[in-house]
Amino acid sequence: MSFIPSSWLRTKENPPVTFAVAACETQNVSVTVLPCFGLTEGSCVTAKDMWGKMVQDGHFDRESFSKGPSMPSSPGETHCAAVSASAWVEPHGKCTVAFSVAWSSPQVKFMKGMSYYRRYTRFYGTSERAAVDLVHHSLTNYKLWEEEIEKWQNPILNDDKLPEWYKFTLFNELYFLVAGGTVWIDSGVPSSDSVSTRTAGPEVTKVKSIKNGVQVEQTACNGYGEDNQLSSPDKLSGSSTDGDDVGRFLYLEGVEYVMWCTYDVHFYASFALLALFPKIELSIQREFAKAVLCEDGRKVKFLAEGNWGIRKPRGAIPHDLGMHDPWHEMNAYNIHDTSKWKDLNPKFVLQVYRDFAATGDFSFATEVWPSVCAAMEYMDQFDHDNDCLIENDGFPDQTYDTWTVHGISAYCGGLWLAALQAAAAMAMHVGDYAFAEKYKGKLIKAKTVYEEKLWNGSYFNYDSGSSSNSKSIQADQLAGQWYMASSGLPDLFDGVKIKSALQKIYDFNVMKVRGGRIGAVNGMHPNGKVDDTCMQSREIWTGVTYGVAATMLHAGMEEQAFTTAEGIFTAGWSEDGYGYSFQTPEGWTTDGHFRSLIYMRPLSIWGMQWALSMPKTILDAPQVNIMDRIQVNPHTPQETGVRKIVKKAKCCFNNSIFSCSC
Repeated sequence: MSFIPSSWLRTKENPPVTFAVAACETQNVSVTVLPCFGLTEGSCVTAKDMWGKMVQDGHFDRESFSKGPSMPSSPGETHCAAVSASAWVEPHGKCTVAFSVAWSSPQVKFMKGMSYYRRYTRFYGTSERAAVDLVHHSLTNYKLWEEEIEKWQNPILNDDKLPEWYKFTLFNELYFLVAGGTVWIDSGVPSSDSVSTRTAGPEVTKVKSIKNGVQVEQTACNGYGEDNQLSSPDKLSGSSTDGDDVGRFLYLEGVEYVMWCTYDVHFYASFALLALFPKIELSIQREFAKAVLCEDGRKVKFLAEGNWGIRKPRGAIPHDLGMHDPWHEMNAYNIHDTSKWKDLNPKFVLQVYRDFAATGDFSFATEVWPSVCAAMEYMDQFDHDNDCLIENDGFPDQTYDTWTVHGISAYCGGLWLAALQAAAAMAMHVGDYAFAEKYKGKLIKAKTVYEEKLWNGSYFNYDSGSSSNSKSIQADQLAGQWYMASSGLPDLFDGVKIKSALQKIYDFNVMKVRGGRIGAVNGMHPNGKVDDTCMQSREIWTGVTYGVAATMLHAGMEEQAFTTAEGIFTAGWSEDGYGYSFQTPEGWTTDGHFRSLIYMRPLSIWGMQWALSMPKTILDAPQVNIMDRIQVNPHTPQETGVRKIVKKAKCCFNNSIFSCSC
């Protein structure tokens, strides 16, 4: 194996980057190198010289191997390097020539001066030699990598029951995990040359929680404050044990919406991480769990309303982990005050329960449980009439942040019902029976109100208000039900209603727009006209369409599911579409105009695969159906029914993943 000595690139005020290129020398392949040449006439060896040598001899001089490594470039200077591989190939023969190129940029530096070492430095170090080690490792292991990739992909690629377009799109949508501005650092400890311009950050608080039936006090410390809290990697690694330490992971909402780990969107995209990188997914949830218990009192002006508020109150899930100083200055989003959004807290509870159920990680469940309690209690302020169901407040207080909602909404209300059920189920598993009792009672009452206010005989109305679009058919109205099915929990509604609503979405939001060939439009009037109340109501959102298709799969509506999702492939990926391959946008209009290319949410196609192949290890729901096996009038005390549940919950971990600790 032959390497070209590494080439260094230095830029003003930024960490250096080292490049290396190599080729694998074999009995039939001869490798030569040119360690350095330039692009200007004043260079010792120019690009013209390099190409002239190749034309004349077909290789570089063997003596180049002894010339040593390239010199680092100066700011603004361009250094080049080349490697050549030559082989004899018999007529009708074949020969494989393996090249590798790698670069090492060991530090990532954020706008406010904080620098961190990237995750790979744990294994390759931080020296200029790392790039050479990387190309060597790739050339000696790439065949094994190819074999492992085939082992992973072949069960899906060889499944004749799956459409070809689906297989193609499922794997290709994963481009975003690399192209989406991904940053993966080794720990929360800044590198030694960090220079912070940070002001005072969030406060650290004490919280009480229940573990195995015993009340304990914990410190809500996640490093989101002063620099003197940054000295302990254990506090900042995003994991609870060394075996679970996967560093800290960030990815952007999109290349146009530059915010890290936007949580209302991660709700959709997280299926890809859970399926493929579950420890990274748990680490992200731990970051948000810690953030729930912190408050950042710095003042922020919100653009839409023009009012001022604090950056992040305690109990609220942050919209994102920040932009210029992630983890320390959250909520880069400042259009609305997201502490008043109605979907973020329920989405946290739903994701945490789903991830717990899928991984069987009981230490994760107990670690984040105080945050689940705080997130649920925070939502009480949005139940304005004490019917146990939250209300929206007449502004776009949800992921659809231009689409106003009045009163009870199908989307946020459904997420809240699902969160009530997930929180109660999780409480049973961690032994907090008082919490379970409280939230089961809330669920029974809230579900009754939700159906009375929104169910119209065939679907759930957009909201309970009296606006012109209150009866619109929202494609995403069953988002809460999607998570119940994905988590192994009982359905929120009876099967007839679920299928009726999904069929309505299919018939109207999907098939009445370009014959079903561009996905599901977000809003549709019951008269068959697209809801043009706002920009987002008339858009087709790629990730939402995949989520709707996943919900259909859970409901046994495979034909409708694949037809719905195929519209995104046809419009976005196919040769006859709009040309959005490997840059899938947040959405497009019915005439194909996109918004926000290279976006996080379309990773939700992995929610479809989750529905098709639910993991065998998924945690059993508590043995008693939380929803409707307690025949209690919602307007009478719940005590008797709940006590029966607590007795039956004694054997709480009969799933093979756990050993019962009762």
